[in-house]
Amino acid sequence: MNLQSLKNRISRIDRNAVVMFLATGAMSGNSPVIPGTTGSMAALFPCWILSLFPMSFSVILLMAFVVLAIWAAELAEKLLGQKDPGCVVIDEFAGMMITLTGMPFTIKTALAGFLIFRVLDILKPFPIRYLERTLPGGAGIVLDDVAAGIAGNLLLKALLLTSWMAG
Repeated sequence: MNLQSLKNRISRIDRNAVVMFLATGAMSGNSPVIPGTTGSMAALFPCWILSLFPMSFSVILLMAFVVLAIWAAELAEKLLGQKDPGCVVIDEFAGMMITLTGMPFTIKTALAGFLIFRVLDILKPFPIRYLERTLPGGAGIVLDDVAAGIAGNLLLKALLLTSWMAG
């Protein structure tokens, strides 16, 4: 295959389809019920993948993912013509990945991290709701979940110190 043929193939890829695939968390956000929870569950797989890398590399990957998530969420919002569409769950992926970063990936930890993140994402205690309401576009969609992920990570670390999680 020559270079021109490769360029032609790449140019035929529908950018909007790629954006929506990313923004909907590999289509998990298209769930007819509780798309945010479904997206958070689907995020457990990339969380597990991330746990296989050294912490420093995981953090670099995570930062790159947050930038990608903001970009994809921004474009998806424009494509769909609505503010923070429910099917966009790439923000849940970012939040879950942050919640579980640096944690041993076990069933207990994954379940606890999932529950903590979902509660924070649904209740949106300060400053999470403030970020969601004041930041525009993709940043507003993603950075509230990043804040929930940071809070979730800290709560999960505290929970790991308890006998329930240690045993």
